[in-house]
Amino acid sequence: MTSSIITGTGSYIPTIKKENEKFLPHRFLNADGTEIPNPNEIIIEKFKSITGIEERRYADNKYNTSDLGYFAAKEAIKDANIDPEELDYIILAHNFGDVKSAAIQSDILPSLATRVKYRLGIKNPNCVAYDILFGCPGWVEGVIQAQAFIKSGIAKKVLVIGAETLSRVLDKHDRDSMIYSDGAGACIVEKVKDNEESSGILSHASQTFTKEEAYFLFFGNSFDKNEHPDVRYIKMHGRKIYEFALNNVPNAMKTALDRSGIDIDDVKKVFIHQANEKMDEAIIKRFFRLYKKPIPEGVMPMSIHKLGNSSVATVPTLLDLVLKGNIEDQEVKKGDVIILASVGAGMNINAIVYRY
Repeated sequence: MTSSIITGTGSYIPTIKKENEKFLPHRFLNADGTEIPNPNEIIIEKFKSITGIEERRYADNKYNTSDLGYFAAKEAIKDANIDPEELDYIILAHNFGDVKSAAIQSDILPSLATRVKYRLGIKNPNCVAYDILFGCPGWVEGVIQAQAFIKSGIAKKVLVIGAETLSRVLDKHDRDSMIYSDGAGACIVEKVKDNEESSGILSHASQTFTKEEAYFLFFGNSFDKNEHPDVRYIKMHGRKIYEFALNNVPNAMKTALDRSGIDIDDVKKVFIHQANEKMDEAIIKRFFRLYKKPIPEGVMPMSIHKLGNSSVATVPTLLDLVLKGNIEDQEVKKGDVIILASVGAGMNINAIVYRY
C-alpha cells in the first residue's frame, strides 16, 4: 500500500507585531466614503469580539512573500531531513505575488515557487516549481495535488508552501483591514510504501462555487475617495462569506470524513483556516451537529488571536505550531486523525482527513 505522508513542517512568523490599539489613529470609513460615527475604540472592541484578533504580524519591509515562503520551506526541509535535490515538485500557494513595501504592483514573474527553488539552490531541473491561486484554501489544495502526483507515480517528494503578505494589499480606511496579516507555512509530502498503519492522507474534498459567490472576495478601490482610483485593495462581503462558510464548509468536511471511513469520534483535531473566531466556532459546531455529536474539548486549535488571518498561511502555520509544541494545551500524537479545512476567495472550499 502506498501513502502520502507529511514528513516535515515549517513556518515563518513575521517579527513585527501590530496590536489592536495601533489602529486607534486610523480614519475608518464606510464603503461610500462617509465617516463612521462610532469612535475607533468602539470599532476596535467590536472587531475583537467578533474575530477574536488581539494582534497580528506584518513582514519586515525588506521581505516579500517569496522570502517568507523560503524561510518556511527551509524549516520543513530540515524537519523532514531530506536533500532538497530530491524534490520532484515545489507548489507555492499565494494570492497576490510579491508586493514590495509601499508599492502598488504585484510581481509574479518569475513564479514565487521558482524564486523559492532558486533561493534553496536546487539544481535539479526535474524539480518542477509552480504557483497555485486558490484563495485561502490554496495550501490545502497544494497538499491534495501533491498526493495526486504521488498516487500517479510521478513524484516521491513534494514541497508545499503557503505564503502571503496581506499587509501590502489592505485599505487602511476599511475596518476589515484589521483582520489581515502576513506569514508562511510549509510541509514535505512523501511517498511511503507498505504503510500498514494507514498513516497519511486518507481522503479529501474540494469545491468551487461561482454563481452568486464568485466575487465575495475581490479587488476594489479604497473607501477614501481621494485615493488614486487605479489602485486596488483586498475587499470582501463579510456577512455573505460568513453565511456561505457556515452553510458549506461543514458539509465539505463531512464529505471528506465519510470518504475516509473514519468515525467522527476518532477525529482528534480540526485545523481550520484562521479567518474569524466566531465563524470558525460556528463551523465546528455545525460540523459535529451533522453527526449529532457534541464538540470535543480542545478539538480546534486556534492561532488567530495573536497571528490574525494570513490567508493560505494560516493552516500550515497552525499545524506546524501544534506539532512543534508551540500552542499551549494542544498536541497531535501518533495515530491521531485530524482534519485540515479551509474556505476562501473563489469561493473555494476543501478538506483533508489525515492520520498521523
